[in-house]
Amino acid sequence: MNSEYPSQLLENAVNQFASLPGIGRKTSLRLVLNLLRRSQTDVLNFTNSLVNLKNEVKYCRICHNISDTDVCSICSSTRRNRQLVCVVENIQDVMSIERTGQYNGLYHVLGGVISPIEGVGPNDIEVESLVSRIVPEQIEEVVFALPATIEGDTTNYYIYKRLQPFNIITTQIARGVAVGNELEYTDEITLGRSIINRTEFKG
Repeated sequence: MNSEYPSQLLENAVNQFASLPGIGRKTSLRLVLNLLRRSQTDVLNFTNSLVNLKNEVKYCRICHNISDTDVCSICSSTRRNRQLVCVVENIQDVMSIERTGQYNGLYHVLGGVISPIEGVGPNDIEVESLVSRIVPEQIEEVVFALPATIEGDTTNYYIYKRLQPFNIITTQIARGVAVGNELEYTDEITLGRSIINRTEFKG
């Protein structure tokens, strides 16, 4: 066998794990070998959880966050400030902000940022669904919590221009978050302060 692995089955499994972001081949091999040492029940529970996730997970029809129901627990909560919406790039950002305990509004997950180099335009992310929420939900403030990158700033500006016809406040989180940083890698204290000390966004 012309392979560094003693089994083609092992190699196939390692290749699958290594296809995940941030997982190198050495880490992938350790994970696969760990699964081999586990009981059949443990492995079945592991694989079933992934299959069930893929087949049954939903995306909130309002904010596009991951959910087990058509409307996520945040959007359906009566304890949230429903006139305040925080715009984020992805689901991880929602989780990061929630961990700070400093924000009590709703969210809107864009699913990306505008990046002409990567071929991502305004129509490829959830901008129009945000605009369509403003009047029916009587939103008073939109907080931009996108990455402190050129792509994030471009997206902020585009959304700001789309929201100008509405009489609402647009703010962005304070730049306690270093330029170029993703929210999910920012510590909770810094991120929490950035939300509290958000500033008006004027384009």
